[in-house]
Amino acid sequence: MSENVGTTDYDRYLFNEGSHHAVHRLLGAHVERGGTRFTVWAPSARAVSVIGEFNGWDRNASPLHSQGQSGIWSGFVEGADKGDVYKYFVQGPRGYQVEKADPVGFMHETPPRTGSVIWDLHYDWSDGEWMSRRGPRSSHDAPISIYEVHLGSWMRPPDREFHNYRELAPHLVEHVTRCGFTHVEFLPVMEHPFFGSWGYQTTGHFAPTSRFGTPQDFMYLIDQLHQAGIGVILDWVPSHFPTDEHGLAYFDGTHLFEHSDPRQGYHPDWKSSIFNYGRDEVRSFLISSALFWLDVYHVDGLRVDAVASMLYLDYSREAGGWIPNVHGGRENLEAIDFLRRMNEAIYQAHPDVQTFAEESTAWPMVSRPTSMGGLGFGFKWDMGWMHDTLKYLARDPVHRQHHHNEITFRGVYMFTENYTLPLSHDEVVHGKASLLHKMPGDDWQQRANLRLLLAYMFGQPGKKLLFMGGEFGQRSEWAHEHQLEWDLLQYPEHQGIRDLTSALNGLYRARPALHAKDTMPEGYEWVIGDDHQNSVLAFLRRGNRREDVVLCVYNLTPEPRHDYRVGVEPEGAWNVLLDSDAVEFGGSGLRGGSTTIETEPEPAHGRPWSLSLDLPPLGALFLAPESG
Repeated sequence: MSENVGTTDYDRYLFNEGSHHAVHRLLGAHVERGGTRFTVWAPSARAVSVIGEFNGWDRNASPLHSQGQSGIWSGFVEGADKGDVYKYFVQGPRGYQVEKADPVGFMHETPPRTGSVIWDLHYDWSDGEWMSRRGPRSSHDAPISIYEVHLGSWMRPPDREFHNYRELAPHLVEHVTRCGFTHVEFLPVMEHPFFGSWGYQTTGHFAPTSRFGTPQDFMYLIDQLHQAGIGVILDWVPSHFPTDEHGLAYFDGTHLFEHSDPRQGYHPDWKSSIFNYGRDEVRSFLISSALFWLDVYHVDGLRVDAVASMLYLDYSREAGGWIPNVHGGRENLEAIDFLRRMNEAIYQAHPDVQTFAEESTAWPMVSRPTSMGGLGFGFKWDMGWMHDTLKYLARDPVHRQHHHNEITFRGVYMFTENYTLPLSHDEVVHGKASLLHKMPGDDWQQRANLRLLLAYMFGQPGKKLLFMGGEFGQRSEWAHEHQLEWDLLQYPEHQGIRDLTSALNGLYRARPALHAKDTMPEGYEWVIGDDHQNSVLAFLRRGNRREDVVLCVYNLTPEPRHDYRVGVEPEGAWNVLLDSDAVEFGGSGLRGGSTTIETEPEPAHGRPWSLSLDLPPLGALFLAPESG
């Protein structure tokens, strides 16, 4: 046993003041010549030792040494090498004893086993071209279309439970490329003991789950996506953590990572612990975790889960079940400060990535800079749009005219934040049905309604997010125990939905009018917002150049609307860029193959010229002036 502790006074100072942003270099298991250096934070511990295969799990063989007043314990263990399983044996106050996984472990045993694994993070990347150019591809004026994926149920092998990350790579790259998405977003890949939590109950904040392979295998998957021009976003969960004995909870015999008072430290919805954002070392730990995935794994963005639960002290709590802040309010001031510091650290280190907030309330300025008083996120999920749109489209079309405000209400607020439009996993699980089966009517109408939903999302301002299966009309509700219903793609009607997804993504990327001013009011103009009787919508999307214009028209009923007049300018020929009712997408083909329509000098909707359109049933048309 060597006393080469491997930490410096300055490292410990930064960690203790909450500003160490590379904790994975300070803490954890690091292989050195002849053995491994172990370092862990456990300030209330009376003693800490390393146990593992290298010392026969002898609790007395490899003690660590306290590093002054820092609360850090460290030591070098000869013979401990890459691939060895280990834990920390922590002896705390009042006779407390427990075996803990490494909070900063780079790899862990595959659940239900709970040990950590000594590992290195070396990988020879081949994504230099992507990394040097990714900034413009993630900017507010770029087309960002995200395919949300749960790796454990996207595709499964016939002979075992899961594919390896490397095995998944060619299949995922091919599918995402064919469908035209710009990014994939993985539900949390960080190690988690309960597969049914989908990763949202994280124990390994610095380790991809070993269910699908090693850290290098996961790096390979990201590398392959990058080489194909596809960005990678990870779901990341700083809002809570599970209470499993081997995890962070009550780590050193005290409430170290979590608040001690359950009114602040226990989440009633998820039966989990809430991080103590006011503790400096916890801030170091969490911000380092965020930066770790960006630095080490070349990730292009983080979607921060359950932000609303962090912002409000009374979130999901009854009266008397929460503690007001120092001003007597319900705002969690420590969490707000943490989120601002986190975003500042991320954008300072990586100005070419984005952070996304899953925030479901009317909290102001989520996606505005911290210098303006905002939280500093790049984008916010528009949960209101998702809820209103799905509620509206689930209605029988005959009743939609009486609920027109549900589909138009977003116009009141659509530019108050930088929005992402999510049709996420949460909407197709727990009895909510698949997107296809949310829709009313017979099989044909359900598919037409789904195509209409997809076309509506791609016409609206905001970045796009679609959970796996929605791109081809999966019939069953998502179940994490089973792969997607890939066999449906043998049927032309499901091929048509996939092909429409591809066409929408292609149009979205090719036409600046559909993405360049996603976050600016001047990028959107109502043409028809009040025709509730016919349930028709029409609006213009505009780009940076005058000629960058796309007209989006939606017939939200199964009744064709013949000779429906829509006011436009300029005069001249307008080309039909996309018809969601086209035969190749599984539609009726009402309009036939007509692709060019001439304006007529008949004023409508405050414009001097108009187009006479045949609006297909439950269909969307995208048009642009031929001059553009």
